Amino acid sequence: MIFGIISLAVMCVVVVYLCVNCYLAFFGVAPFVPTPIVAVHEVLKHAKIKKGEILYDLGAGDGRFLHYAEKDYGAHAIGYEVDPGVFLLAKMKQWLFGWKGKMVRANFKSKDVKDADVIVCYMMTHSLKKLQGFFEKRIKGGTRVVSYVFAIGDLKPRKIIPRDKERGIGRILVY
Repeated sequence: MIFGIISLAVMCVVVVYLCVNCYLAFFGVAPFVPTPIVAVHEVLKHAKIKKGEILYDLGAGDGRFLHYAEKDYGAHAIGYEVDPGVFLLAKMKQWLFGWKGKMVRANFKSKDVKDADVIVCYMMTHSLKKLQGFFEKRIKGGTRVVSYVFAIGDLKPRKIIPRDKERGIGRILVY
């Protein structure tokens, strides 16, 4: 009986969460789509992070870029996530698994990221197009911006790492 009630409650939470994600996607806010861990490692490798550098993840999801940037590269990693459910998932992973990085529940557009050495993002094309001006005006020269899968408006990447179907990695654009 109790197992049935718990299962029903979990299913209800999942359905509500999926409905919220569909609603957000319809109105131009990207749904949470976790980056495969193998792709996280590849993106961070191409970001060429040095120990002590500051990395921002815009739309940080569950914080996986933050965790591995700090754990594997010694970066100071900060992520912004606006979705309260996804933010709570990230905080749970930090607490349960000892994931690293600083998660902030906020819209990064209202934050100062001028001290960034590296910015990573995995957002939809329409969102990145709108952010082109943000990247052009609000980051210092020399900041490495790495986008997973989608291009940032009509900015020209310095390097494009093509999709690797065998490993399940989408293309990586380095600006």
